[in-house]
Amino acid sequence: STLSDEEHKSVMKYCVERVAGRVPVIAGTGSNDTNYGLQLSQYAEKIGVDALMLVTPYYNKTTQRGLIKHYQMIADNVSTPMILYNVPSRTGMKIEADTIIELSNHKNIVAMKDATGDIGYAAEVLSRITNDDFVIYSGNDDMIVPILSLGGVGVISVVSNVLPGQTHDLVMKYLEGDIEGSRKLQLGLLNFIQSLFIETNP
Repeated sequence: STLSDEEHKSVMKYCVERVAGRVPVIAGTGSNDTNYGLQLSQYAEKIGVDALMLVTPYYNKTTQRGLIKHYQMIADNVSTPMILYNVPSRTGMKIEADTIIELSNHKNIVAMKDATGDIGYAAEVLSRITNDDFVIYSGNDDMIVPILSLGGVGVISVVSNVLPGQTHDLVMKYLEGDIEGSRKLQLGLLNFIQSLFIETNP
């Protein structure tokens, strides 16, 4: 969030070149400035990212209709798949269920990273989505199994930066039917996160 425009673009370009097609690259191109978000998204598309992730506009606190126009403006002008990033604790702005339902019907908007921490919200969205191509990822490491149990497809994770193998196995065990194995890994992950919190906040 503190990178300059030049630094942001440089990081994205380096990542695409370094990965060289081995795994998908998702670039964070969201902004509270619609035009800047569009410019950044078009740049990311030009350098070959596989998907764009756009956080809700922060600080501005637009209406839900304004939020729809914001995302549609960008989606109408790129061809790269877009993931909406719903994290109201960081932005002060929530994508309401009705808004997600409407945006999910845009051909370029393919997923949401749900970091609301509200399992009821996730359940409502997943029960109402009619576009089978639109999916939800958990955005909270403590809610991976709950989101998967409702029909989510994975996690866009923080803790995976330090525990990539365990996070991968947690998701794959669930998707392959080993619910108990996945549950144990989820609880182990929670214990690890809690221990980090205790160590950094004595």
